[in-house]
Parts: sequence; C-alpha cells; structure tokens
Amino acid sequence: MSTSPQHIVPNVIQQHVEESAILRGVRSALVRGPHVKLHHLRRLDERLAAHLDGISIAGDFGRNACTATLENPQKGQVFTAAARAIEDGAVVELNRLLALAEAMPEIQPGLLSAAGWVSARFLQGTVRELLQSTSAFRRQVGISACAMHQVDPGDALQKSLGDPDSRLRARALRCIGESGRRDLLASCLQAIEHEDLACRLWAARSAALLGERERAAAFLTELAVNDAKVRRYVLPMLLKLVDAAQANTILKQLAKESLELRLLISASGTTGDVSYIPWLIKQMDDPKSTRLAGEAFSMITGLDLSLLDLDRKPPKDFEPDDELGIDDDDSLPWPDPQKLQAWWQENLNRFKPGERYFMGEPPTVSHCMNVLRDGYQRQRIAAAEHLCLLQPGSQLFPASAPAWRQERWLKKMN
Repeated sequence: MSTSPQHIVPNVIQQHVEESAILRGVRSALVRGPHVKLHHLRRLDERLAAHLDGISIAGDFGRNACTATLENPQKGQVFTAAARAIEDGAVVELNRLLALAEAMPEIQPGLLSAAGWVSARFLQGTVRELLQSTSAFRRQVGISACAMHQVDPGDALQKSLGDPDSRLRARALRCIGESGRRDLLASCLQAIEHEDLACRLWAARSAALLGERERAAAFLTELAVNDAKVRRYVLPMLLKLVDAAQANTILKQLAKESLELRLLISASGTTGDVSYIPWLIKQMDDPKSTRLAGEAFSMITGLDLSLLDLDRKPPKDFEPDDELGIDDDDSLPWPDPQKLQAWWQENLNRFKPGERYFMGEPPTVSHCMNVLRDGYQRQRIAAAEHLCLLQPGSQLFPASAPAWRQERWLKKMN
C-alpha cells in the first residue's frame, strides 16, 4: 500500500534510500564476520527491511528516488533499486538494472544480493523468464537466484553447462554442488579435466560436495601447491575434504615453500588437528598474528575467548597494517597466550592428535547443525560445508540469506 503524494516527505524517503544502500554494504561484511551470530544478523536485517519498506510505501516516488542514485551506480544503490523493482513487479526498471549490471560487472553483486534478499514469491515469474532468456548473463542471474533460495533450476542448469559463456558455465557448475544435484556429478568431473580455471575450480568444489573426494582433492591439491594466486580460495575446501594426515602433509609442503604466515595460521585451524595448538599459541605473541591465531584455536577447540575471559586488552602502541590484512581481524578478540596455555595443559587429554576437530568436537551432522544454529558466521559457513561433505547430495545451507529465512530453514532441518 503506497502513500498518497501529499503525505510523502522527500527528505525521509531519500534517507531510506541512502540507509538501505549503506546497510547493504555493512551486511556484505557481516555475513562473513567472525563476531556475528544469526541473531546479530537479524537485527541488521530488520533495520534494512524497515528502510526498504519505507521506500515501498512511497510507491512511484520511492522507486524514482532509487533510480536517481544510479547516475553513479554502486553495489548498494543497485541493491536497493533492484529489491524495490522486483518486489513491485516493475519490469521496465528491472530490465534497465539487468542491462546496467551486465555492462558493469563491478555492480553485479548488488543486483544478485537483491535477488537473494527478496522473498521467493516475488521472483517466481521473473526467474522463469531469466532462465529462459537468450542472454547468458540473465540466465546466470536466474541460476544464482535459485541457488540463494534453495530452489532447483531444473533443466536450465544442465543446458547452461554447454553454453559458450564461461561465466554462465562456472555459475552452473557452482550451483550443481549448492543444489545437491548428484545426477550432474559426471558433468563436474568432466569439467575438471576440460574447462577453464574458474569452471574447474567450481566443478571441483561441487564434485567434493556431491561425494567425489579423490578426484576433487587431487585437483585442488595441485592448485594449492602450484598456484599461489588461487591458493587461499582452494585451501578451505581442500583441508575439509582430505583427512587430517593428508592435510598435515599438504601444509608441511606449503610451509617449506614459505607459505604466507597468515594463510598458514588460518589453514591450521581448518585442519582441526590439535597438534597445531602449541604452534598457534606461540603465534599469539606477535600482535600481527595473535587474533587470527586465536580464531584458529577457537575453530579447533570451540572456545569463545571473550565469553570465557580468555582474551586480553590490545597493546596500546599497536597500529594495524592494512597491507597485511590485519584490518580483517578488527572484530576478533585478542587472545591471552598465558591463559590459553594453561587451559590447554588442563584439557589436552580431551583431544586426540591426528583426529579432525571442528569447534571442539569431531564434525558430525548433529554437531555441525548446532554450530549452524549458534556459531559465528565464519564458523557457520564452515559448518554448512562440513554438513554437505558428511551428507553428499544435500543442499548447501546459505548462511548469507536473510536471517528470518535462515531461521525458518533451520526449524525445518530439526
């Protein structure tokens, strides 16, 4: 229900538009935040929804206010305009945004996040048209929307695998794993051998999620060892895919080749092997690596350092080095190495070296479900991947979906 023109306050609507764009940017960081739980995400999502509702109530005036921000389009402005266009069924505006995003790849995440934000009922006819489009980009958007809403794209997925557009093929290969399409596993294995690098990466990840560990692990190991440019993207899945002994062998080989320390710290947490704990505690003496080492320690042991008073105040003279990625640690607690060393001495008998631990326990379906419900976002993303590896052919849980939708899905998974 829109507001009559005489009751519209332009400055208020403009504020709704600006705040929606800003909050979308904040949200894109929070969904991968080391300090964000689902209830934190819900609070932000409710604020974002309120601003979008304020634009909706203004009707045409609200949509025009969104369009006015597109003279110099950014991801946040595109998100706001697209969300309103989709929910309002504004076909002309949406087609304009699709054309704009196709011409400007840097703003495409804004359009895609709008498709993931709106409720599925607003997308039914729109996604059908996108999947049937002659435009490879529009079919890519359609497949992405289906994946974000846990809807199977159907025949459009397999048809996209033979399209000349490599970006569409890559998105289709990614969606195969996200959707649990085991009937298309053979297509992923073929793509690992014959496609370009991006397609091969997504094909290997999907093959792993669908239960093909050996060939996926072999390809990802080759990349991790030989291609520094994609190593950080490959390691998280690879180290979950192989057993602890294989993971240790890979990391030892990379350590000999002077693997970046921060990546090695993060990777040690992903392996889940407690044999890395003494080394991680040692890394906590360096202010540049201490918080990341604390996160890796928590990923293995399941400890919440702040909640259990196992953290400390940051050094007064510490200045973050953005070039080293230290700003990524801003929301992480500063671990107290002495307290953690004492805790480890008291509790090390609970853990068996050479076994994989994830958040304090071996990664089982029930444990990963608990982390998915109660963990921080980085932990929840890892839990979702573990669940697929434990249950090949299951759908990958979208931990970046609107919080209320995630809560609804989690209730159904009980």
